[in-house]
Amino acid sequence: TQTAGCSLTAQQPYNNIVRVAIQALAAVLGGTQSLHTNSLDETLALPTEHAARIALRTQQIIAHETRVTNTVDPFAGSYFLERLTLDMEKGCWEYFDRLDAMGGMVAAIEKGFPQREIHDASYQYQKAVERKEKIIVGVNDFVMEDEPPIDILLIDESVAGRQIEQLQRLRQTRDNGRVRRTLEELRRAATANNVNMMPSILECVRAYTTLGEICDVLRDVYGVYEEPAF
Repeated sequence: TQTAGCSLTAQQPYNNIVRVAIQALAAVLGGTQSLHTNSLDETLALPTEHAARIALRTQQIIAHETRVTNTVDPFAGSYFLERLTLDMEKGCWEYFDRLDAMGGMVAAIEKGFPQREIHDASYQYQKAVERKEKIIVGVNDFVMEDEPPIDILLIDESVAGRQIEQLQRLRQTRDNGRVRRTLEELRRAATANNVNMMPSILECVRAYTTLGEICDVLRDVYGVYEEPAF
């Protein structure tokens, strides 16, 4: 389980600590077997060490201070939770029936059905936020006019230059004949029917073929997916 990154806000980012804690608690109460808690600053940059530690401490506080893990199913028998579960199941089956009527998921995608549903849901959500029918604290209500910035993680731009130099040295020192052979084998596997490409990809990796070179072959064989307009 991962907390909802889409719920985090760039405005008043410390509020995200509360959002993540509530979501993490919900996951634990639901019996999750693994949990990733988002950092408070992920809407702005990669997490700082401080933000990542707070995310970790959130899990540790829930695990060791709240005692919620002492009960196997704390919501057992809850009428409200059962109602939510039934409503969700009903909604899922309605979608399954619509997909079956269209000829299955592939046919539905070709018709643009799931794309339209996702776009429409996003549009309706945004309208609700803009009309204040849905309150996002710090975004459309309880706003701070002069909000102080927080410290974010800044990446040293020289890292890219060093990586490029390492890549150039790799291409000069590796066995490029072997690289070409492994890429040719990958192309044959990609163009064949019902062939597992993973062994060919691993051979490419062992020859120090780059990820970009591997993807270039697959892109050349399969092309690039472009979502149709409906």
